[in-house]
Amino acid sequence: MNDHTFRQFLNRFIDAWKQSSLTNMEKFIANDYQAREITGEEIIDFGYEESINGWKQGFDFVLEVGAKWEINEISILSLRENEMLATLSATIIIPGKTMEKANLFYDTFKKSDDNEWKLIRSYIEAGVPIENL
Repeated sequence: MNDHTFRQFLNRFIDAWKQSSLTNMEKFIANDYQAREITGEEIIDFGYEESINGWKQGFDFVLEVGAKWEINEISILSLRENEMLATLSATIIIPGKTMEKANLFYDTFKKSDDNEWKLIRSYIEAGVPIENL
């Protein structure tokens, strides 16, 4: 990884996620964000508004049940100048319950003209067995 500003950005992105902070998470996502989520045989394509609604639901659930996010960084690749791909796995740790599945995120981030990193694309494999990660 050739850009220390990306590392700093990614750390802040993951911190906002772990804190279930929708206010902070919204700042990291580009308005023209596009994503695809695969759950078994179901494929869902969505954009910014649907993403924010999804984060809100996930964050509300974690806060309501007193759970924590477990987020693991699998890899970071430089795709091209000012564009990075972070592969992250995420699961929810609920007190007294072991989660058997996680979601695998392939998140593409791009540095904008104003020198700010933003999440622009995601490909998400949902419901991956933990032992496969």
